Amino acid sequence: MLTRFPALQSREFRIFIIGQLVSLIGTWMQLTVQPYLAYQLTGQPIYLGIIGFAGAIPTLFITLPAGVLIERIDRRKVVIIMQIIMMAQAFILAALTLTGLLQIWHIIVLALVLGMANAVEIPARQSMLFELVGRESLASAIGLQSTVFNTARIIGPSLSAPFLLLLSGAGEGWAFFANGLSFLVVIFGLFIIRPRYSATALQSGQSALQQLRDGQKFVLGTPVIALLILGVSVMSFVGFPNMQQVPAFAHDVLGSQADSAVDIAARNSAMISLQGVGALIAAVTVSLSGQAPRKGVILLAGQIVSALALIGLALSKSLSISLACMALFGWGSITAWATTNTVIQLMTPQALRSRVISNMLWASQGLAPFGSLLVGALAQQFGTPAVPALIGGILCLLVPVLVATVTPSIRRIRI
Repeated sequence: MLTRFPALQSREFRIFIIGQLVSLIGTWMQLTVQPYLAYQLTGQPIYLGIIGFAGAIPTLFITLPAGVLIERIDRRKVVIIMQIIMMAQAFILAALTLTGLLQIWHIIVLALVLGMANAVEIPARQSMLFELVGRESLASAIGLQSTVFNTARIIGPSLSAPFLLLLSGAGEGWAFFANGLSFLVVIFGLFIIRPRYSATALQSGQSALQQLRDGQKFVLGTPVIALLILGVSVMSFVGFPNMQQVPAFAHDVLGSQADSAVDIAARNSAMISLQGVGALIAAVTVSLSGQAPRKGVILLAGQIVSALALIGLALSKSLSISLACMALFGWGSITAWATTNTVIQLMTPQALRSRVISNMLWASQGLAPFGSLLVGALAQQFGTPAVPALIGGILCLLVPVLVATVTPSIRRIRI
């Protein structure tokens, strides 16, 4: 196994990835239960979009300057502090829910807090991978991290179902509490690991503003990286926000008047879980093919499959077809995202890595809040989440096809 997954040869990476798995399982439990609870409280899909907006808007303002900050201080300490903040957020959400005090504005504000922490933690964690495994095993580490993320995406929603079904009336709160406890594992692991590879220090004498400009200049001056980030932007604006409408699909599109709350909750969990199954398959495939040279072809395949799956979800009235589309969307989106992440990190000098990764995160989450509002508003206006899903799928299909046609170098990426 160590030869197929060279990143696992690093003790620090093994400790890190185990903690990530436990924590992410809890996170996915919360991400599954939270929109379900919000929809139960309001019955309006617009609030699902508002919650998505609140969770993603901090990225628009925080992530790019955070990329400079992260390169000035210890990345491991940054990740620890952000994990502690996220743990506190989960416990507060649990307390409000279990005491019956929770209101929709609480969910929105706490989503904002989580978004602020993620805007700093994600680029710090991504750039820290190099310090744990080095350049030669970096592609393996990115693939394995995606594998862990998507394994949690399957296990987390699956574990949320028993909370909702067996602890009727209090299951949501205990799911949030379990998420809070899960952060203890990853925080403990981060305290005991010691990075093996040193990061390149920033040039002394430069202002933070100049360092930020240098990062932007590198991105704009490297056409392949700029186009890859453009692809991430489109998917984040009109693609991924449709996944926040899964509770509406489960209730309004695929449901019937005879459905009980248990039926709807089970359908909601199944859809999210199937997305996770597809994503997990993609992550394992990307990790195993870390040394495969034709990453441009793999990237385009992921983009096209995810777009077609979103179109299929919009047109489907069948649960089985919708579940298949969710799995295909999971496979395509993670194949595209993980391949993009790998190519960008391998093409970027270590001294600029945090700043360039922050650009990718800005594209993937900074635009997402506006996409969330747009998708939520369209779903509210037309009375169905199928309309924004269809529009998003068509746009997500057109953009990579046009980019690959106009710029053939994307298809020929070999690294």
